[in-house]
Amino acid sequence: MHAHDRFLPEWFNRIRSRQITLPRFQRFVAWSHNEVSGLLTTVIRGLPSGSTLILEVGDDEKFKSRTMVDAPESGEKVTEQLLDGQQRLTALWRSLQDKYPDRTYLIGFEEDPSNSGDKLPYVYGQARWTKNGTIYPMWVDDPHECWKRGFIPIKLLRPEDILPEIRQWINEAVKGDHEQKDALFDEVIALRDRVKAFNLPYLALPAKTQKEVALDVFIKMNTSSVRLSTYDIVVALVEEETGKSLHDHVEALAAAVPRAADYGDLPGLVLDVVALRQDRIPSQAGYRGIDYTKMIEEWDKVVQGIRGMVSFLEDESIFDAQRLPSYPAIPLIAALWEILPTQPDKLGNARHALRKFLWRAFLTSRYEQSSTTNALQDYRGLKQIILGAGDESTVPIFNESSYPLPGKELILQADWPRRKTILGRGLLALQLKAGAEDLADGAKATVGSITSKEHPREYHHLFPESLLENAEIPGEQIYRAMNCALITWRTNRAISGKDPVTYLKERADNAALGEEDLRRRLKTHLIPYKQIAVGYDGITADERKNKIKADYGAFLEARAALLAKAAQVICEGRPLDLNILVDGTN
Repeated sequence: MHAHDRFLPEWFNRIRSRQITLPRFQRFVAWSHNEVSGLLTTVIRGLPSGSTLILEVGDDEKFKSRTMVDAPESGEKVTEQLLDGQQRLTALWRSLQDKYPDRTYLIGFEEDPSNSGDKLPYVYGQARWTKNGTIYPMWVDDPHECWKRGFIPIKLLRPEDILPEIRQWINEAVKGDHEQKDALFDEVIALRDRVKAFNLPYLALPAKTQKEVALDVFIKMNTSSVRLSTYDIVVALVEEETGKSLHDHVEALAAAVPRAADYGDLPGLVLDVVALRQDRIPSQAGYRGIDYTKMIEEWDKVVQGIRGMVSFLEDESIFDAQRLPSYPAIPLIAALWEILPTQPDKLGNARHALRKFLWRAFLTSRYEQSSTTNALQDYRGLKQIILGAGDESTVPIFNESSYPLPGKELILQADWPRRKTILGRGLLALQLKAGAEDLADGAKATVGSITSKEHPREYHHLFPESLLENAEIPGEQIYRAMNCALITWRTNRAISGKDPVTYLKERADNAALGEEDLRRRLKTHLIPYKQIAVGYDGITADERKNKIKADYGAFLEARAALLAKAAQVICEGRPLDLNILVDGTN
């Protein structure tokens, strides 16, 4: 292959006439606005920016294609497919055509550090937003205000015959200052000349190149600063092997099961589910061995499994990725969903096994290391149980010696649930499963109340952070899972830094059934009432400090014991009966 020169106006002509397209397996636009600004700065300073890779098209396109973002959907016969360079060309096309809906790119000028007194052009991406039909900030579209801030819109540099537009912008920018008008016109023309002279060379694969060879070159020679992900490569392999677009299939899945994406990266989840279904490790190594033809043929079953997984997780009060204790468990459930029996008793037993597995995945150390290998092992064992060919001894996660449930001592050390630790989030998940009603408004933990954008839940210190800090309790003891409850932001603000007994009394006074109702709400968080109903009025500072330390220690111990009991119950597949779990004297 040899490099060929091609200047920006020619690239734009080919984009505008749709002579150049993208293979459909190409990932979509991935560049950030900073990367776009950096490329534009490179162009207007006359610096090089690597090369691209194209596949020449003969009579027929080897790969199904799509147009670049914001490019015309129809035009002349396609003569080239862009294998590498999409991010750069898309950035140049959209910015110079002013096609970004949330950003306008402007040219500014800064001091040249190597030549005092000289100015260097640079590009800045100004964020845009719409309110009541008006695009803000308004000064961007006002030439006078824009130039007053020292900026020129980069759309004036697009390689087209737009001299009347340029002159009109300059006239409005300088408002009759003829000397400044001439200088600004010269500046714009000089910058336009740099854009016209920008050379983005390309390497070309001839039209006779075999499809699999072109695909292999695409994978090996991709030179984008946003490197190809494993998923990008799988997309290419699926397209090559089946002629189908994995992008299209995943988009259809997202529309069919919209909640699936709330639990993590949907393309990654799909690959993990497919790998397990084909008895492969859900990892990069496993993906490359997937039978992609079989995957596409069985796509409806993949969708069915992910839909069932979402329903199952919601039943277990696991509502989103932010509060998901352990990801490796969820593609496993989706992969097994197809083989669940339809006979009611057998179905109940299968769901019972899945429930026990899920909670042990959330509350033991099984998935802290070697998670992908362990997932495949557990998948195989659970599959045998569901098919009636094995028992719990075939599933490693059910081995109590290797993966014991957490006792009170370990639970006491569990980290703050907002941090990404399995046990910390697992203990919070237990509270959500118990109901986790808001302490003020009584709203139960549901998909709507937990994932609400208007009334979001926050991680609340039951013993306030300021109270514990004043008692000289170390931060690592303050941020423990045992001191956390998930409540609405409004309730969190109302409680603020008050002593527990103060905010509990306020909640009880405002509750319809008084203290009885408050006790019930606390139960739904697995919070022992007796140990949290403590206050510190009318005592000396030293007495207060000592009492806080004693009360906090007693509260942590009591709640850890309660959560240890709850963990045992749920990992045995039994329902959480709060009246039995929480001592009636609390």
